[in-house]
Amino acid sequence: MSFSSFSKDFNANMYTSVENQFITKYLPQAEGDAVRVYLYGLYLCACKQEFDAHAAAAMLKIPYDRLLEIFGFWEDCDLVRILSREPLFVEYLPVNAAIGRPKSIRPEKYAQFNKELYKLLQKAGKDFKPYEMQRILEFLENNPMEQQAFLLVVEYCAKKDGDRLSCAHVLNKANKLCADHKFTYEQVEQSFADFNNREKELAQLYNLLGIYKKPQENDYQYLENWTRRGVEWGAVLACAKTLKKGTLSTLDSLVDELCEKDAKTRAAAVDYLALREEQTQTVFKVARKLGVKVQNPRPYCEEYAEKWLERGYDGDSLTLLAALGLKLGYGFEELDALLEKLYREGVVDGAGISAYCASQDKQLRLLQKIQNVCGVVRKTQTVLDMLAAWQSWNFSDAMILEAASRSANATAPIPYMNKLLSEWKRLGVFQASEIPERSVAATQKEYRSEAALAADSRSERENFYAKRRARALANAERVRKTIEQDREYTRAETAIRKGEIALAKAEFYEPQNVPSIRAALEQARAERSAALQRLRLSESDLQPKFFCTKCSDTGYLPDGKLCDCYQKA
Repeated sequence: MSFSSFSKDFNANMYTSVENQFITKYLPQAEGDAVRVYLYGLYLCACKQEFDAHAAAAMLKIPYDRLLEIFGFWEDCDLVRILSREPLFVEYLPVNAAIGRPKSIRPEKYAQFNKELYKLLQKAGKDFKPYEMQRILEFLENNPMEQQAFLLVVEYCAKKDGDRLSCAHVLNKANKLCADHKFTYEQVEQSFADFNNREKELAQLYNLLGIYKKPQENDYQYLENWTRRGVEWGAVLACAKTLKKGTLSTLDSLVDELCEKDAKTRAAAVDYLALREEQTQTVFKVARKLGVKVQNPRPYCEEYAEKWLERGYDGDSLTLLAALGLKLGYGFEELDALLEKLYREGVVDGAGISAYCASQDKQLRLLQKIQNVCGVVRKTQTVLDMLAAWQSWNFSDAMILEAASRSANATAPIPYMNKLLSEWKRLGVFQASEIPERSVAATQKEYRSEAALAADSRSERENFYAKRRARALANAERVRKTIEQDREYTRAETAIRKGEIALAKAEFYEPQNVPSIRAALEQARAERSAALQRLRLSESDLQPKFFCTKCSDTGYLPDGKLCDCYQKA
């Protein structure tokens, strides 16, 4: 026995702790006397003074036999263990204890409940097995849900499932309601009223998206998330009407866009979606004119179309420029650079764009004639700008073609034409009949050394290969930027990078972790492959597609020798 103890005054100021599980699971179902006896006995456990069961019964003003009956009830609930009945000695157990015999269920307690439950099942044409009925009664014993509230759950599930009604679904629904602290008949009724309204909303979305199935439990989470984020129902409907077909997941992605643009009201959503549709159509029209394949237009909208439309370029002007870009071998990046140049020059309206494209077409026709005379001349914006410069020097097309015919045998025809025309401008020669027999440029051509010619040829070839390689790298980078907009691919790619680093460290420091890390890495690679397949891409699409696979468009093989394609270029 301890040499010290609490005084009565000290004990009077102490506290008795009651487990929360007792309050939530047992207190709502127990009678008032049963709760009083349990709490008073729990209080006496902390008192060192002598206090027998008869004194406790007298203190609580209940008969001693009633006290025994109540402790027998709590023993059935596995909350106490009766070690002795005369004299009475009771041991309190934790509420969540897994010891003791199973809780007995009193039939008379659920007699009326069972009658009403059987009526509901008979009306639904179902018959729960005995073990399923036992599970229902155990649920009611272990949860504070009212019996009438549970019957309302059964009635709701019967209407919703029909002949597919199951005990598992009923219990699952009841457990969810308990998790949301919906225990009474009124609370459950209100919850189902809200649920039915949500079901109508989901059915409306399904109809707009072309989804032919009954609403699933997980689908309601989308509605709750949108409501929590402050998105109006009209805005969600506007998104569904825009998509026309899809899933709730794709609709959720579009709603995310609304939240990012702070377009949560119906009016703001309609305006944003109209602008988004205009941007999307612009991207597809431009892509068709450029001969570029676009699978996901959103990155192009955000990087190009949004800026172009904000600057005042309309769809017709952009497609007209894209048609010009196709002749010059442009992609979106090159077309954007051209539009940047035109914007700085103040060429924005449709008339200005039409005039620019007409002048460029005229230059292209002239360039075609020069190609017929000189052979291979690359069709670039630089060459077109040079043609415009020569025309600004007051040279006619006939004089420019005359210069082309005199440059046909030159190593670099365009630079040589520029020298000829520059000399004629200096001499004031603007008619073919006025051209002197021997000009300085001709003399320079006649006495150019073989080394100079070889250097010019090498420079031109290297420039040719550099641009060809840059185009392949740019195309690969464009594909990579597109797929990096996909969340699943980005998540898998990040997991792969982290996994490869972790694997390298584990192989050196923690070999025992290598198998698990390698398995996770393989899973991430499989997820990335699945994302690429969904985007209709492959691993090879991420790599540059070089014209020559031997030299990777450099003109030189890995051993430093000239590639075969270098001689043919």
